[in-house]
Amino acid sequence: MSIDAIDLHDSVLDHIQTDVVRLHPEQTVGHALEALRARAASLEIVYVYVVDEGGRLLGVVPTRALLASQPERPLREIVQEDVVAIPDWATVLVAAEYFVTQRFLAFPVVSADGVLAGQVDVSVFTDEVVGHAKRSFDDIFQIIGVHATQGRTVWLGFRDRFPWLLTNMAGGMLCALLASQYEALLDAAVVLALFVPMVLALAESVSMQSVTLTLQGLHSSGITWALLGPALRRELGVAALLGLSSGALVGGVAWAWKGSPVLALAVGGAIAASMVTAAVLGLVLPTLLHAARRDAKIAAGPIVLATADLCTLLIYFNLAAVFV
Repeated sequence: MSIDAIDLHDSVLDHIQTDVVRLHPEQTVGHALEALRARAASLEIVYVYVVDEGGRLLGVVPTRALLASQPERPLREIVQEDVVAIPDWATVLVAAEYFVTQRFLAFPVVSADGVLAGQVDVSVFTDEVVGHAKRSFDDIFQIIGVHATQGRTVWLGFRDRFPWLLTNMAGGMLCALLASQYEALLDAAVVLALFVPMVLALAESVSMQSVTLTLQGLHSSGITWALLGPALRRELGVAALLGLSSGALVGGVAWAWKGSPVLALAVGGAIAASMVTAAVLGLVLPTLLHAARRDAKIAAGPIVLATADLCTLLIYFNLAAVFV
């Protein structure tokens, strides 16, 4: 059955073909051809999968390789061990992205320990699903300031990526200028500088996650003003839990390391507040641009990261000034 856009967030396991040809590496090409003939009427066979005794995927053998080999040749001599496989936790959207980025007719689906669950075939995806996957894949590149379709030459690669680096440079210079306003604080409590990379990294990670989820939502179902409130509350709730748990963990480490409860309070509080702020930025900026009929990708990556960095440093230094 075809997979439609309504199935984008289903588990890929709900749509795989489990009746695939599984053979062992010591079996011959002749055995494989017999297995193909026995099943040719019941399923479309693209690849023969080679597995071990526990069912773990070892490699694949394309049917054309079987036809070009002698019947007595063992499969271990022609198996392709460098296999691109879809993990069984993937959604339909993630699985479709594999077909967008790799030119294969089917992909094996494997569990965390490598056991072959089945395969998913490109023919089951509708054009609408493939379109969603391509836009989602392009958005992931936009988040880091790169176009997936460019980079075919050195100049195109440079032209595609350098403008976004200018955004990063500008953000870095603004952060340096902001930090210079707190030199006296840093001189009085040098230990604060030790935790700046940690505080920034956590806020940046949350902002990137939020931007990714927002862009996917904008493409798959769209985010209207009516949906923005619930989406914002949900993101705030998740970010608050992430921030409180991360802040408590890092603050506890800072307390145990430096023996200063006020340092722990400043670091932990800054992490919690900055992660919530970064998550809101990752949701609100792309959504506002989308509502204004602008390309939401403009807000992805460098711009959101630069804004999140500035907000994070403001929160961190001001909390440190109060507590430390």
